[in-house]
Amino acid sequence: MAATLFLVHGSHPCATVERALALKGIDHRVVEWPPPLHAPLQTLLFRRRTVPGIRFDGGERVSGSRAILRRLDELVPEPPLLPSDPAARERVLEAERWGDEVLQAVVRRVLWYALGERPTAIPSFQEHSRLPIPKAALPLMSPMIVAVEQRMNHATPAGARADLADLPGHLDRIDGWLADGTLGGARENAADLQIAASLRLLMTLEDLREPLAARPAGQLALRIFPQFDGHVPAGTLPADWLTSLSAPATPPAKGRGKRAAARG
Repeated sequence: MAATLFLVHGSHPCATVERALALKGIDHRVVEWPPPLHAPLQTLLFRRRTVPGIRFDGGERVSGSRAILRRLDELVPEPPLLPSDPAARERVLEAERWGDEVLQAVVRRVLWYALGERPTAIPSFQEHSRLPIPKAALPLMSPMIVAVEQRMNHATPAGARADLADLPGHLDRIDGWLADGTLGGARENAADLQIAASLRLLMTLEDLREPLAARPAGQLALRIFPQFDGHVPAGTLPADWLTSLSAPATPPAKGRGKRAAARG
């Protein structure tokens, strides 16, 4: 089978789906949209403004990373992205849902706030982009891109600061899932892909890379996505916003991830 994947280069849910396609060996073509023009284009094709979207041979269209991963498992069962054991499957689905509904938005808000402070970093996120945009044009386009994306993603200074204050708790939750085996098994599952892609994008901020890399959660992200375009220099985020990340991590209790998933 073959497919066409519609994406924004560097998008974390798009990276999730690209990794799933690679794991399953599915041949696919990529259509890359420029942000923020992806919103109307995706709406036209998929009736939903967000990426990714995929079109399979025969014309079937599916939008959203979780829906796409479910369909990939139906079309190409091996390797499965969900465990066969019902209890383990439910834990993975809960973690994946949290990664999609909570963590993705956190990363978008923090990243677009940071890029508003350092718009000169935007070209680094397009290093391996397929779009034929002259590099000299990106700095000219950056203010418009940042303004629209900040508005679409509610990326405000207050919101980014609150997200960073909450980040240690999010990392504790992910580390708990790693400790109880929901994440980080011998075979990558849907929640691994969903959560690791978000964390890896967050690690393109130099202010966050070292604190995250010191955690099991960050190590998972680096293992699954060793290469990821983008670099936002250190000093972009205010130092007093990062104090909670310098505190020792809370050791994950046995079963912590499962209970956390139920609250997500």
